[in-house]
Amino acid sequence: MCNTPTPTACPSCGEGLLVIRLECPKCGTQVAGKYKLCPVCTLTGESRVLFDLFLEARGNLKAVQRKLGVSYPTVRARIDDLFRGMGGFERHPLEILDDLHHGEISVEEAVDILRGSSTEEEG
Repeated sequence: MCNTPTPTACPSCGEGLLVIRLECPKCGTQVAGKYKLCPVCTLTGESRVLFDLFLEARGNLKAVQRKLGVSYPTVRARIDDLFRGMGGFERHPLEILDDLHHGEISVEEAVDILRGSSTEEEG
């Protein structure tokens, strides 16, 4: 497996790149076409680090929180932003209320999250 990050944008004009050819390293079979990079493949910098931490923690946001040393609502907001940026879905208000009910976030944090969600949906 290659550890070199896949370039996601043209170094000349900044346009998103397409995958044109895939090759089997064992037998040399090639598959050609025009394929978009998957959303995970386009992550760079802090977004990629956060995604990798999320996977390492197997989706446990409290574990990500401990690793980053930030509050649970901060981690939750960053993960929500990450998935929204990858074309994921918005967080349903009932999920936020459920977190509030279970003591995972405070009333103020729930209000902030809900205000952030409604602001983004309006924009």
